[in-house]
Amino acid sequence: MPTANYPTSLDTTSTQVTPTATTDLDASNFEHDQVHGAASTALIALETKLGISASPAAGGTANSILMNGGTPGTTSWSNTLTGTTIAGTTLTGAVVGGDQIMSAVTHKDYSETVYAGGNTTGTLTLDETNGNTQTWTVSANCTFTMPSGAGLQAGTALTLILTQDSTGSRTGTFTGVKWAGGSGSAPTLTTTATTGTDILCFVTFNGGSSPVWYGFIAGQDFS
Repeated sequence: MPTANYPTSLDTTSTQVTPTATTDLDASNFEHDQVHGAASTALIALETKLGISASPAAGGTANSILMNGGTPGTTSWSNTLTGTTIAGTTLTGAVVGGDQIMSAVTHKDYSETVYAGGNTTGTLTLDETNGNTQTWTVSANCTFTMPSGAGLQAGTALTLILTQDSTGSRTGTFTGVKWAGGSGSAPTLTTTATTGTDILCFVTFNGGSSPVWYGFIAGQDFS
């Protein structure tokens, strides 16, 4: 009688034999010590794989789950869900989408991250990864450089809420932006000190390292 095959392969009735009520435990293939030895070997291997109490599971890491490998009897611990249907789930933590496509999605009661950037100074390179809605205090005549790079996705939109500082009369120019109405320059910002606020919106349909940004005024002089 062989010892347990588990976890290399599944045990069979030849490995984990089942004596009947009348089986002589000294009969061939039913030796008492071998029956218990095979069972003990399989149990130890199972405990090692699943983890028992304070002992971590072999091959498992924090928050991993036991996944079927597609072959009957083949399982492994993984932190990646593949081909799994999730129904009725409540998320209680952040989820990073990794720029993957989500289709046939209905959104309700959603919002965007609002990034408070602080003072602009004289030059500012915008970064959409901070948030697609951004507030800035224009504290100097500022040249805004629009986002670009391999991670910039086509269809990215950016909303800027620009407010003048206590001095006011600050100007703003934007690199690589095509403005509505055919003008080649950015709109004149509201110059009212402290309260002069303009909202400008931008969208790129190609993204990437050489994006074309289209800009338009959502509203000006929200004093």
